Amino acid sequence: MQLDGLELLIGVAAGLMIGFSKTGIPSSGIFAVTLMAMAFPAKDSVGIILPMLIFGDIIAVAYYRRKVVWKYLIVLIPWVLVGVVAGYFFLDVVSDHVLKLTIGWLVLALIALHLIRERFGDKFSGQGWLASWFNPFLGGTAGFATMIGNAAGGVMSIYLLAKKLPKEVFVGTGAWFFFLVNLLKVPFSIQLGIITRDSMLFNSLMIVPIVVGAWIGIRVLAKLPERWFQYCVLGLSAAGSLKLIFF
Repeated sequence: MQLDGLELLIGVAAGLMIGFSKTGIPSSGIFAVTLMAMAFPAKDSVGIILPMLIFGDIIAVAYYRRKVVWKYLIVLIPWVLVGVVAGYFFLDVVSDHVLKLTIGWLVLALIALHLIRERFGDKFSGQGWLASWFNPFLGGTAGFATMIGNAAGGVMSIYLLAKKLPKEVFVGTGAWFFFLVNLLKVPFSIQLGIITRDSMLFNSLMIVPIVVGAWIGIRVLAKLPERWFQYCVLGLSAAGSLKLIFF
């Protein structure tokens, strides 16, 4: 893989964002996905960034290992698997342009879903008719979005916001989800030819930026009020989605 200075600079910036998103504000990770898609073809960027995400997941899981609510993850597993398989077939045939639009509109739709949830309140988390499809829809969509573009951060943010988790538990639960799901995606990505020896060499250069970003994320999260954490999650999700759609 022949890299120029700009590609390396973008990789470093993406690494910092990945580390920060894994331990700080989860939705900020969409900007790392966007940057990598600007430097590399969209499909190739999916495979290049995946090992970087896994390394960030390992840091987050280690730091927030006691901050996780397993019951909220277990109910999603079968639906996530369905979404990953669907995304695998979609990724094999879709163009780069359609891939970016799909990810962007998907996350915007889920932000709208969250605002609707705020309007309807407990019907999403209780026993009403909305609850019957909330977990399957979010789980399937998360699996699909993470497979086609490593872009399930916005999806899971909506799911975890709906559970009204404290910020550290929010991040810790999300960290375990992405660690397990990203590992699941590795054989699919290798089979598609988007994880290669060259891409792994590039990943090795990004370890230090990811660690630095994770350190910054931990410090920022500790000082950020709960309400502002929620605003940041939604605002960054929306901004990242608009970037994918229009730029």
